[in-house]
Amino acid sequence: MTSSDGQSSAAGAGRLVLAGTPMGQPGDASPRLREALGSADIVAAEDTRRTRALAAALDVEINGRVISYYDQVEASRAPALVEAIAGGATVLLVTDAGMPSVSDPGYRLVVACADAGLPITCLPGPSAVTTALALSAMPSERFCFDGFAPRKQGARRDWLAELRTQPRTVVFFESPHRLAQTLADAADVLGPDRRAAVCRELTKTYEEVRRGRLDELAEWAADGVKGEITVVIAGASETDETVGLDEVVERARRLADSGLRLKDASARAAAGTAYSRRDVYQAVLESRGE
Repeated sequence: MTSSDGQSSAAGAGRLVLAGTPMGQPGDASPRLREALGSADIVAAEDTRRTRALAAALDVEINGRVISYYDQVEASRAPALVEAIAGGATVLLVTDAGMPSVSDPGYRLVVACADAGLPITCLPGPSAVTTALALSAMPSERFCFDGFAPRKQGARRDWLAELRTQPRTVVFFESPHRLAQTLADAADVLGPDRRAAVCRELTKTYEEVRRGRLDELAEWAADGVKGEITVVIAGASETDETVGLDEVVERARRLADSGLRLKDASARAAAGTAYSRRDVYQAVLESRGE
């Protein structure tokens, strides 16, 4: 038997259904999501209370079993869901808002079902990534999504350094209480004039999109920002010739200290700068007296 996504599957198998849910307005729910909520045998929800509230807002009765499926239990609950699907159940996977597996639970279950040859389908729906990109006024022909920015400043600045010469528009999520520092780091690492947009509370009552230079946005965010945050930063136009070798060497040393081989750390640190991997590698050895 071949599943709807082209994979072979066991006879009588059910299917996994990934469904995008509204980011703030229940009216954004698709008719197919409404139908799936009412007909699925099992609804695996990141937050069962929010999912029940969404169903109530949509005037839909959930007839199947509702189980919680959040980050901390994703790995342990996936096997039972795979077994249920193999036995013929339709499992609907929904997260609090947006598309499952995009910085939300879902990836592990998709992989497990794919490995088992079980049918997987998706009900298209809202995504903060593409919504922010469309509103940002940044080039959208080519873009990359980087999940959440690193929490610790050293790792965050190393991550930003890798974006220094990234030609594609970059989209990522950030916590409101770290936003100001992240924007300040971005202005320092990428340059204060780099264009960006901060999208807050998308589709909700207090939706706000701030566009401007990174230094302007960092100054605005310093007063405090609330809500769900998606940041969009314009891509680089050319290789960064301004960063000094000392800064690149220090970046390589931090990456090596975190567990990377020195050659790999040197390559990552050198990316987008005027220095080669070999230049950085040799400079790190010299700084160590080797």
